[in-house]
Amino acid sequence: MDILLTANQPLGRYYMAARQYDSLDPDVTDYDKTNVTAILEYRGNYTPSSNPLFPSSLPTYEDFDSAINFTKRLRSLARKEHPVNIPKNITTRMYITASANNAVFDYEGTSETVIAASLNNVSWVNPSTDILLAYYRNMSGFYTTDFPDYPPFFFDFTAEEIPDVSTLTVQATKVKMLNYGEEVEIVFQGTNLFDASMSHPMHLHGYSFYVVGSGYGNFDNETDPKGYNLDDPPKITTVSVPKNGWVALRFKANNPGVWLWHCHFDRHLSWGMDTVFIVRNGGNPETSIREAPPNLPPCKGSSVISLQHSKNRHQNGLQDESFRQKLD
Repeated sequence: MDILLTANQPLGRYYMAARQYDSLDPDVTDYDKTNVTAILEYRGNYTPSSNPLFPSSLPTYEDFDSAINFTKRLRSLARKEHPVNIPKNITTRMYITASANNAVFDYEGTSETVIAASLNNVSWVNPSTDILLAYYRNMSGFYTTDFPDYPPFFFDFTAEEIPDVSTLTVQATKVKMLNYGEEVEIVFQGTNLFDASMSHPMHLHGYSFYVVGSGYGNFDNETDPKGYNLDDPPKITTVSVPKNGWVALRFKANNPGVWLWHCHFDRHLSWGMDTVFIVRNGGNPETSIREAPPNLPPCKGSSVISLQHSKNRHQNGLQDESFRQKLD
């Protein structure tokens, strides 16, 4: 985290101290409990005190209230030089649970249960070719467009006892389709499946988004939106979904393409806590996906798809010239 401060205090030396917040259950996964300290020293003619005073207290490592209150104080500048354009006319709403789960595989005729992770109870399965190329060439069989907007069933996601039916995932390559220009709100809900050992840093490729709210427990769609910050919320690309809490974000789908949503913990990513958003083309070349270069290195299963000019043009009517695509 980068911090800007105004040096407007009396000349002197000041202790800076911080302690990490960690949602990990130390009985499950231990973590480093080292404090961070530094000294801020003013230039000028003054007699420094013998020793700067260390803060008398710091929040505990598991102090969720302090962590969430600190996060809520983060703001955009929201000035003329740094305007904010928060989506207000929401056309797509999604409520996505981020969970640890089990998955069942058939191994040599025997069913094996393994650790998995999911979004809305779907564990991502990597296709045999990249989705961008399959989408661009309008090829079927590599993914489906039915990623759910909501969990398959609702219960107390943060309870101590979770229904057993919620632990098994659907293993699939499901994507979410968005029209160009849609205004999207997503609420990520952390769950207590398998003791919810940690928070999840969720990252969206191709976009920045506004974090308009967060809280502890289950999201309440009647009361919690009343506390949204729609004036100067922070605009970021990665947000932490709190352990047993929720976070709400908004963005405008104005960057056409195929964009990965994933947890930034590698093991959760490999276990299936990811999905893909496909934003359809707009109405002109500037709002359309660029042409794939002929020398694009293929994925292992891409041999069935020609990387050269294809007669099977994209369903949205791309032209032959190359278009510029905004990069992540």
